[in-house]
Amino acid sequence: MQNSDDKKVDRRTFIQTTAGVVAGSAIASTALSYGRILGANDRIALGHIGIGNRGSGLHTMASQLKDKFNVETVAVCDLWKNNRERAATRTTQYYGRAPKAVQHPDELLAMKDVDAVFIATPEHSHSPMLKKTVEAGKHAYCEKPMGNVLEEVKAARDAVKKSNLVVQIGTQHRSEPYQLAAREVLRTGALGDVSKYEIVWNYNGPRWRGRPEVKLIRPEDTDWKTWLMTKPDRPFDPRLYFEFRLYRDFSSGIPDQWMSHGIDLVHFFMNETPPRSIVSHGGVFAWHDERQNPDTFQALVEYPTFLVSYSTSFGNDSDSFSRIMGKKATLVNIGGEGSPRWKVVDEKGNHEDNPTIQRAERWVTLQGDTKPGPINIGDEDLSHMSNWFACMRSGNKKTNATVDNGFLHAVAVIMAAQSYWQGKRLYYDSAAEQIRDSAPNH
Repeated sequence: MQNSDDKKVDRRTFIQTTAGVVAGSAIASTALSYGRILGANDRIALGHIGIGNRGSGLHTMASQLKDKFNVETVAVCDLWKNNRERAATRTTQYYGRAPKAVQHPDELLAMKDVDAVFIATPEHSHSPMLKKTVEAGKHAYCEKPMGNVLEEVKAARDAVKKSNLVVQIGTQHRSEPYQLAAREVLRTGALGDVSKYEIVWNYNGPRWRGRPEVKLIRPEDTDWKTWLMTKPDRPFDPRLYFEFRLYRDFSSGIPDQWMSHGIDLVHFFMNETPPRSIVSHGGVFAWHDERQNPDTFQALVEYPTFLVSYSTSFGNDSDSFSRIMGKKATLVNIGGEGSPRWKVVDEKGNHEDNPTIQRAERWVTLQGDTKPGPINIGDEDLSHMSNWFACMRSGNKKTNATVDNGFLHAVAVIMAAQSYWQGKRLYYDSAAEQIRDSAPNH
């Protein structure tokens, strides 16, 4: 990528450009919330709903962009007293003054001086909370998956599309410049017709088990019924509260957390099309610790013109990779989720006649890079959040990860989870937006 005077752009400039960063002085006034109209140089007031581990990360990232986009956290909300108090202290450190700290989301959403809200609650509440947030007239950054109950995901999507609000779904790889560079390789046709897309992401450890907060929380320091959200009442369970990704009523675990990123990249690279069918398998083979969700999982996802194979094991840290396989070449990613190490390997066909033939390889690089070899990312990538802030400033509702994008990844992971639990292949009826036991006729 080159600028107007034909000079090469460095990596940081490229990142800012792909994030849609715009200068504040050149932006017209925009409605940042239903409650008040802000000019181009006015502060965007942020609120955080759910500010535990992931929410704290978003909190820190926002503070790193406070000067560039003139944003400030003015309110924090968490059901658990410890998270709420810690977030209030960090906000004071980041911005020089204390935020309003409230326990319940409705309290924060009722604040007229809050323009935009981060949603980093447990995933069973993502869709209901996103719906409530936009109905309260707030812009939203919602963590992935966008939801894990199909009707709730639809309701959230429809509420956003009826609004005039800017919503970013937290599939941040869509904003990363190295993923954009890899996608450009696909768009050149260098791979030829793609028939298979493989994803293997591994980890060796009892993922999502052993949170120290389990021993710290007391029922009187939180609101259990509010935490349950749309789920039936049950006795307070501190392990479920913090390790919810292991329990099937609240999360599917690997599909919700890891496959959501992987399949979203499939949509981003290939096309924004829902899967035709999915069949999944797996089980608890490595960590027999009363988890309900599998620690070993595999899904085959059928699209109109290619097949996706997704696989994760938590019992072995064997090399992770992704491969987009075409008739002319393969686009290979070395590493797990979000790795910037992409290379193109030319396809030479059947090598039986001459097994010594070597495939030509070349690394995917960013514009402006002069050193050969894989992309090396040093600083934390803030491009996804930058894109959200920039869209709020410009009034552009088309963020890098829209609710339509979020809906598609949610459909895929919901189907994968249901296929695993039901033990059968499932089909998607895109016209009715329903998951079926048999292929639709149309």
